[in-house]
Amino acid sequence: MESSTHSTADFGRLVWISDDVDGFVAARITDITHNGFQLTTESTNQTVTRRYEETFACEEDPTKSVEDNCALVHLNEATLLNNCRLRYANGKIYTYVANILISINPYQLIDNLYSSETIKEYRGKSLGQKEPHIFAIADKAYREMRRNKTSQSIIVSGESGAGKTESQKAVLKYLCENWGAEAGPIQQRLLETNPILEAFGNAKTLRNNNSSRFGKFVQIHFSDSGSVAGGFISHYLLETSRVCRQSSGERNYHIFYQLIAGASPDLYEKLRLAPANKFNYLKHGATMFFVNSKSSLKIASDRFSETDTVSDSIISDIDDFAKLEKALGLSGLGNSEKMFIWSTIAGILHLGNIEFEENSNDSRGGCRITGDTENSLMSASELLGLEPEELRMGLCARIMQATKGGVKGTLIRVPLKAYEAAAGRDALAKAIYSKLFDWLVAQINKSIPFEKSSAYIGVLDVAGFEYFAVNSFEQFCINFCNEKLQHFFNERILKQEQEMYESEGLNIQKIEFSDNQDCIELFEKKPSGLFDLLDEEAKLPRATFQHFTQRAHESNKGHFRLDAPRKSKVKSHREMRDDEGLLIRHYAGTVCYETRYFVEKNNDQLQNSLEMLIEQSSFPLIVALFQNESSTGAVKTGGRLKAVSVGAKFKSQLSSLLDKLNNTGTHFVRCVKPNSQMKAWQFDGSAILGQLQCAGMASVLRLMQEGFPSRTSFSDLYSMYEKSLPPSLARLDPRMFSKCLFRALGLDSHDFQFGNTKVFFRAGKFAEFDQMMKQDPDTMMELISKVTDWLIKARWRKAQYGTWSVIKLKNKILYRADKIKKIQAWMRGYLVRKRFHKSQKNILALISLKR
Repeated sequence: MESSTHSTADFGRLVWISDDVDGFVAARITDITHNGFQLTTESTNQTVTRRYEETFACEEDPTKSVEDNCALVHLNEATLLNNCRLRYANGKIYTYVANILISINPYQLIDNLYSSETIKEYRGKSLGQKEPHIFAIADKAYREMRRNKTSQSIIVSGESGAGKTESQKAVLKYLCENWGAEAGPIQQRLLETNPILEAFGNAKTLRNNNSSRFGKFVQIHFSDSGSVAGGFISHYLLETSRVCRQSSGERNYHIFYQLIAGASPDLYEKLRLAPANKFNYLKHGATMFFVNSKSSLKIASDRFSETDTVSDSIISDIDDFAKLEKALGLSGLGNSEKMFIWSTIAGILHLGNIEFEENSNDSRGGCRITGDTENSLMSASELLGLEPEELRMGLCARIMQATKGGVKGTLIRVPLKAYEAAAGRDALAKAIYSKLFDWLVAQINKSIPFEKSSAYIGVLDVAGFEYFAVNSFEQFCINFCNEKLQHFFNERILKQEQEMYESEGLNIQKIEFSDNQDCIELFEKKPSGLFDLLDEEAKLPRATFQHFTQRAHESNKGHFRLDAPRKSKVKSHREMRDDEGLLIRHYAGTVCYETRYFVEKNNDQLQNSLEMLIEQSSFPLIVALFQNESSTGAVKTGGRLKAVSVGAKFKSQLSSLLDKLNNTGTHFVRCVKPNSQMKAWQFDGSAILGQLQCAGMASVLRLMQEGFPSRTSFSDLYSMYEKSLPPSLARLDPRMFSKCLFRALGLDSHDFQFGNTKVFFRAGKFAEFDQMMKQDPDTMMELISKVTDWLIKARWRKAQYGTWSVIKLKNKILYRADKIKKIQAWMRGYLVRKRFHKSQKNILALISLKR
């Protein structure tokens, strides 16, 4: 509890106690033990005991909610969770922690939440003037971009299924509708990027029906006048392994199902499509369609592979395919390019249906394509613009260049085993899909160009922290990314904020927080970092995941963050051998990674024979996908091309992203997943508490309530008004002018504090702060007029005070002179009397001597 002493006053007091299901429950203290309390729960009337540190102070009225958690009287994890629960129960998914927004996914569309009317309501409004909303964060970012003339970033983070993608779409909609009218078609193209990116980059997982399987940083660029000028999209780490295999209950990327559901009958026949369960790349996961009961479009009955469908308020395969076609058109893609996309997607599906068997007639131990899948070979060849025999040879054999014996440079065709050919087929499918995705993003960027940009607002949406029953290289990279972003959050919000308070001379209590720098070093420190060890393993003649795992444990022996799988609490993980997995303690929890496919997944280089095969395609766009060397990430070392590994490329991209974030003003949106069943309006207190703790919100809450999240320097504040100041104010130094401005506005001295070079505002006082920082002439002249009036009144009061002080001083002097005269008279009388008494004594002494 917040109180350090416990007395009879605690009896009957309502407090929060930890609970495994709800996170915290209310209980009343009935007795005090030597190390804690005995309590009775409010809901079940059950008697329980808790240690002192497991009880938390409760608000006087625990049923009352606040918009900003910093307004809570008692500040702790329990009151934070309770406030979020109360607001969520009232249909309010947004809550502030100072200038940080908490968003809890409702798993249901809310009427008018993102409507044009709502957008108008939030334009120009400060945080705290309206209900908490993602639009308020977007508006704050825009106004700070204009005021400070620096780019801004909105970092949307959270677990998979927490609503990050929808938040990112809402920000784009708000910015484009408010300041995109002058941009013409670019505004619509910016908004229409989402259907394309979601179709090719999102998929159904066990935790989210619309999970982003890649990271993206969407930049909206603005001109000098403040209107939208264009945009640019950067993307990171597309999960290509999903193209070939999905876990049970999950789907491949949406585009495959959208194409099957929404293709016209002629297109369906031309692409030789079939229900999802007829394709190897789809049938191992969930094959049902997403439908929307409100949709007017219906999927043909012969396209279903399962009788069941999944109803979703956001996703509908057939409707989304129609939106995708429209979006591609707005992005400048013609019918021929659309046909290229459909053919490539269908070609990947047919490519996956090609199967291999050992060729008993081949003395060199090669394989051949099974007779049952010859039709798939023909379909894939036609749709990818390849000759069937060329595709057959490219898949069943590998071309190598002789370095010893014979003529140097001679090409040799080496037959492949069936499993090797299958691996090559999958690698080709993943490479084609990855290159297609890169090409689509490049086409989108071409459609939203900008000639000149004064600043931008970037919205970052990356896959959230992930942990499954089986965690592989994808989760390894995703969780490393989240570690880096959490560290950035800690540095920007907690560490740098407190360092600034200290340097500015503000007496703010130091807030402790968990630093994850050691976990980041485990991944990237040279030479013992896990990424470096993985790259070194790939250079060995016979690279194996067991050797990599063994080296990882040996090189980081004793590291707090790394342990063997047998230390896991999960039984299936404990059954792994030490050289088969890595147990890593992340900021958000402990994850056990199965390293079986780490080496292969880290090396995305395609076989030379398959690259040569693609170069022979009759479709120029297919060839162009693989001709752009900059997209391959290859670097030249000693005259040879060396492919950059997936991990190294991702680290480089992440480093570049963090450089951008460090050079922008940042705004944070913490998305929270309310339950694991994806049920609408169901609040799982324990799960939500875990997410808030991992996000560091308890530490932020304490810091923001004690601290001052808004600030500006005296010089910046003065320079904004300097050109409009009359001579009587222009001669004031910036600090004095700032004080005059604050006094003129009548601000409460408790709500702000002056530092050495800046003035700081408490949380919840953004409205007053923004009023000062608005740059429109009318507002500035009004404030200058107030300062002038206040200064005149202050000087008049000062003159009055001076006059009264002089009068008071005169009266004091006269009063003291009178008193001094009296003292002098008393003193003279005293001295005369003293001399008289002395002379009397002397006379009496003489008389006595004469006698």
